[in-house]
Amino acid sequence: MSLRILTHAPALGISRIAATTTTRKLTTAAAAHTQPTSSPAPAPPQRPLTAKETAFLEKALRVNQAGELGANLIYAGQYAIFKRDAKLAPLIRHMWDQEVEHLDKFDSLLAKHRVRPTALRPLWNVAGYALGLGTALLGPKAAMACTEAVETEIGGHYNNQLRVLLDMCKDEPELLKNGEIKELVDTIRKFRDDELEHLDTAVEHDAKGAEGYEVLHNLIRGGCKAAIYVSERI
Repeated sequence: MSLRILTHAPALGISRIAATTTTRKLTTAAAAHTQPTSSPAPAPPQRPLTAKETAFLEKALRVNQAGELGANLIYAGQYAIFKRDAKLAPLIRHMWDQEVEHLDKFDSLLAKHRVRPTALRPLWNVAGYALGLGTALLGPKAAMACTEAVETEIGGHYNNQLRVLLDMCKDEPELLKNGEIKELVDTIRKFRDDELEHLDTAVEHDAKGAEGYEVLHNLIRGGCKAAIYVSERI
């Protein structure tokens, strides 16, 4: 009997040690699991926009939507003439596709912020398409001169808006984190770069070689400036 006890005693001791060690591991793991974890501090609430900031936001959305509508119709008119031109059709289609994206974005922003579109939208529908169609009928260079003039005005307009927005945030950098302001700044930056790309494309395709270029260029730019001024207010 004594021999049996001595034979099995070491094994019993090892079993107890293993069991104790396992229990300690489980206890430690459970404690770690139940240890409270620190969560990041909640972001400070965004202050509401002032009446002046809201007014600028609404005006910017209204005029930008009108401008993108006009650009869409200009390219639609040009494409109607050049859709069978192997060289110009894909070029105009590419620029038009970007304008479709721009218009979709501003349509959604108008709806999101419940901003009414310009009351002159029906006029821009007719004027934009007529401008694109008419300049395309004068030839490829005239169509490119139209694109150059329009994109010069739109690109400059977007740059002016960015300056106003960034100046608005100069004394209050946190305002740039406001969802409404940040979305508008990011959108305008991207679309401005697209418009300036269209401008470069028009110049590369001999926009300045159009017959009566100076007169055509100045007339179209003047019309764009007037359209921007009116669409901001009506």
